[in-house]
Amino acid sequence: MKFSLRTYTAYSIACAVVWAAILIVVATVRPQSLHMFVIVFFGWAIGWLSATVARSVYPPPRQRGQQAQSS
Repeated sequence: MKFSLRTYTAYSIACAVVWAAILIVVATVRPQSLHMFVIVFFGWAIGWLSATVARSVYPPPRQRGQQAQSS
């Protein structure tokens, strides 16, 4: 099994780790700001979800070398 960090799955996992760390910091340092954090997080999550749907619906672009060979 090939292991690569340059995948959308690795990006998503890294984002989840970073958001969890930010949540811990906000909850311990400024608990009164937790509501604003949740609003910002949900805004980011909507963007992530739309990008994930777009990646699954639309095919990746062909590379230039493949385009010239198929014509």
